Amino acid sequence: MRAWENRDLRRAASSIAVIDSAGKTKLLFDATPDMREQLYELHRVAPDGEFLLGGVFLTHAHMGHYTGLMHFGRESAGTSEVPVFAMPRMHEYLSTNGPWSQLVQLQNIELFELTDGKPVQASPNITVTPILVPHRDEYSETVGFRIDGPNKSAVFIPDIDKWEMWSTDIRDVVKSVDYALLDATFFKDGELVGRDMSKIKHPFVSESMDLFDSLSDEEKKRVIFIHMNHTNALLIDGSPEQAEVQRRGFRFAREGMRLEL
Repeated sequence: MRAWENRDLRRAASSIAVIDSAGKTKLLFDATPDMREQLYELHRVAPDGEFLLGGVFLTHAHMGHYTGLMHFGRESAGTSEVPVFAMPRMHEYLSTNGPWSQLVQLQNIELFELTDGKPVQASPNITVTPILVPHRDEYSETVGFRIDGPNKSAVFIPDIDKWEMWSTDIRDVVKSVDYALLDATFFKDGELVGRDMSKIKHPFVSESMDLFDSLSDEEKKRVIFIHMNHTNALLIDGSPEQAEVQRRGFRFAREGMRLEL
């Protein structure tokens, strides 16, 4: 309610972009319902006339991660062959279900199929590798992405079930990259009043911090919590939750945050 009453408190759905300055290419990770505003902010940094939108990489078929594709359609931007990268089930879903299939038929977007663990040369200086992760997969599989730049690397995992449900040890992933942008949908159990949160499989920030406690101080700084639900107090400047994350050596994302690759 505070955000409805004060526009300055509003936040867009979680998304990141990568700008290859030398290669004059920009990439978008997830097409959120707020994609119009996010593409505008990206345009301000990497203008459309100078930078090619080299691809939109989709993590999965939940509303906060792909429905922004509608803005490429004939009723909106009416784009031509914007490259969209998706895993096989996601590729099939977009190809065979309206209104998304119309984007394909009218060539507003061009679909490219990803393979788990297979790198894609997304721009002259950026490589993107999809990584399958466990999640609530009604319509598609779910992936995170490893992003390798000229000098540094990042992993982007906005949605995942509890860390112990993944066959990969997330601590090893953190150690393997310079930035780990990780699911922080909820801060702790009990955050959703009246809901049994044991049925919601996202790892709580409190759980993640406990799991990562064995990491070195330098490794903890690589962890950047993202993808926060509106109930998550990490969104509130000056909150005890923000202070706790910082005290324990981790970081949390803010809109407009920039990292060098």
